[in-house]
Amino acid sequence: MRIGYFLSSEEYSPAELVEQARLAEQAGFEALWISDHYHPWNDEQGHSPFVWSMIGAISQACSLPVSTAVTCPTVRIHPAVIAQAAATSSVLLNGKFALGVGSGEALNEHVTGARWPSVDVREQMLEEAIGVLRELWTGEFVTHHGPHYTVEHARIYTRPEQPPPVYVSGFGPKSAALAGRIGDGYVSTMPDRELLQAFRDAGGAGKPAQAGYKVCWGTNDDTCIKTAHRLWANSGVPGELAQVLPSPRHFEQVSQLVTEDMTRGAIAYGDDKDRHIHAFQPFAEAGFDEIYIAQMGGAQPETSSAGFFDFYHDLLPSLRELGAG
Repeated sequence: MRIGYFLSSEEYSPAELVEQARLAEQAGFEALWISDHYHPWNDEQGHSPFVWSMIGAISQACSLPVSTAVTCPTVRIHPAVIAQAAATSSVLLNGKFALGVGSGEALNEHVTGARWPSVDVREQMLEEAIGVLRELWTGEFVTHHGPHYTVEHARIYTRPEQPPPVYVSGFGPKSAALAGRIGDGYVSTMPDRELLQAFRDAGGAGKPAQAGYKVCWGTNDDTCIKTAHRLWANSGVPGELAQVLPSPRHFEQVSQLVTEDMTRGAIAYGDDKDRHIHAFQPFAEAGFDEIYIAQMGGAQPETSSAGFFDFYHDLLPSLRELGAG
């Protein structure tokens, strides 16, 4: 098992993300996830730098592998452009790059004024987009006229020796099966054995499965809960709302239904090692190959990133034992 750090682009400035990448490598994390958003989930988070700029900067600050978690290559950015961005990222990272993709959220994708499609259409678009990516990564000139995308005589010149693997997110049985059929790996944020099995049954057997989650390390439990609730109450929003709400304001409105007690019951917080181990354990037991952990509120003195990385430097051996079990 590989244990990595999850860089939350919605919460941290570009300089903070680069510094976290450097600290993660020093602490013993083995890889990085980085989110790809146009908007944060709410104004309290306050950031959303361009992920492709961030990957370039991170490639010069540490030597860890990087995966996007996840990029939507369907509406806001044409897959031909994503193909070039991912190829360059892989070159900068000496081939240690995986393109995590998903069908996206209206929060990020509506900004060009394009219609936000139904989930079935979004999955069709995702499948076609992945085909476009892979065709361009051959290095040949590509002309493609499909139901959703047109590519005219395009070629990617700066390419890695091997094309980046494409890991596909899936949060329901149908999307997990799609990931198994067309993906080189699977991405999730839930320790769901059934979805992981659906991925494997649909063609994902033997392919890597990644998962990530958030914690709030700190020396005061109540401060951690208040920080996590203030920044990430949106994580408690149920169902399909996260895919269809178009603005941070809407997430702020619906997040009013999520209480601090609900946050307390949903995350690992504070500096109790057992609490953090128990948060990791379901993902390990579900059978994920790579698990990524994010720190909420690391820009605050009471929940500093430096303290988180010191804490996890000591905790990682115990987590690896769970992963090997």
